[in-house]
Amino acid sequence: MQPIVIGHRGASGYRPEHTRGAYELAVALGADAVEPDVVVTRDGVLIVRHENEISATTDVAAHPEFAARRTRKVIDGIRMTGWFTEDFTWAELRTLRARERLPALRKASASFDGRFPLLRLRDVFKLMDRVSSRARRPVGVVAEIKHASYFESIGLPVDELFAAEVNTAGWNAGDGRLTIESFERTLLDQVYARGIYGKRVFLLEATGKPADQVRLLGRSAPDYADYLTDQGLYGLSGLVDGVSVPKSLVLEIGADGHVTGASDLVDAAHAANLEIYCWTLRPENVFLAKTFQRGRFRADFGDWQTEFRTIMGTGIDGVFADHPDLAVAVRDELAAEAREDR
Repeated sequence: MQPIVIGHRGASGYRPEHTRGAYELAVALGADAVEPDVVVTRDGVLIVRHENEISATTDVAAHPEFAARRTRKVIDGIRMTGWFTEDFTWAELRTLRARERLPALRKASASFDGRFPLLRLRDVFKLMDRVSSRARRPVGVVAEIKHASYFESIGLPVDELFAAEVNTAGWNAGDGRLTIESFERTLLDQVYARGIYGKRVFLLEATGKPADQVRLLGRSAPDYADYLTDQGLYGLSGLVDGVSVPKSLVLEIGADGHVTGASDLVDAAHAANLEIYCWTLRPENVFLAKTFQRGRFRADFGDWQTEFRTIMGTGIDGVFADHPDLAVAVRDELAAEAREDR
């Protein structure tokens, strides 16, 4: 079975992320699903932004009426300075416009700065219903819920808000279109306990600890790496449907930074009866493993085809891609080759 292609924050290689333009384009380019990151406003509205700190992805800094909202916070152990969604109502945030997060790297996308307003999660559900009908195929939503334990600590219960939103939107039909992701497994359990039965995927990093476990256990909290062992993966079986990891864990990378092949992580996850996904497939040199970099500039496209093929050739269940058309093209090539070999 070929991997599904998930438009990472939409087609974020071509349009400012988490915008109507990015989501619509992702579907037009063949994505099987789109990935909205979910954060919360002061009045409990779920909106889609990469982080709750929005200075890099909106024009909030250009709004003098919000200048006093700039502040410092510690979010999941990381100190940040900027503007945070939980300090705004939705009525205030809807006055902002989206901006390209990487303007020096993606100048074409940055030309769309100011064109698109921010979206709520409910807007994404409605949009995917509409474009699915237009495309005559189901398009999924892979909702990544951010900073759940932090939001809960300030009186914003994301699990409750998310469950209400899913049910209101009619996306709890059990038709396979909804996936819930989080770096905090507690959140996945809470959402399931509220009767939301979408696929549950636990996001894992190469280093660090889950924020919910740190809040509960402090320094004795398990590392992400503990879940990546054979024992750790088997321990997750039955508790979640799958795991999602950075692509560096799917590739075998030597001390010199060059790729020597694929790791055995995909096989290990499948042996534990877990699906496995990876993020993020991007064609620019700055994001490619050293082996696949070509040309002089960070923004140049390198040998992305070979990196994508290496990852997809592992039998992985899905990939997140900023340029969904490129991932679809490689997947289709691999499928055609497999048919020829039969």
